[in-house]
Amino acid sequence: MEVTTKGFETVKNYLLDMEYNIKYEDETEGIVVIEKQDEGILNLVLDCEDSILVMEQSLFEVKHESPELYKELLIKNRDIVHGAFALDNGNVLFRDTLQLENLDKNELEGSINSLSLLMTEYADKLIEFSK
Repeated sequence: MEVTTKGFETVKNYLLDMEYNIKYEDETEGIVVIEKQDEGILNLVLDCEDSILVMEQSLFEVKHESPELYKELLIKNRDIVHGAFALDNGNVLFRDTLQLENLDKNELEGSINSLSLLMTEYADKLIEFSK
């Protein structure tokens, strides 16, 4: 995939406007990693590829697979305003994708706020799952 410099700069400027701490950035790869721990945002990776912005934050490692765990995550996906739970090699992630071409600050903020709200409202359950 091709990195879009314009998209990367737009995303980075929106993040700075929203006062997120940029922990890492690589313009050539189109990647920004942010945090705002008081909002549950920790190592949120934003990847600008082609015309898509992919956002992912690792939440926990699945230590004991169970149908109940997956069922609860799928049920909770229905309540998440933007993004969803996803599985990647035994890790549960929050993942969302947005179009870069017409991305505005409110749209990006809404997606990140969805993760923040999820972390606030569902934290106890996520901690339980991670044990």
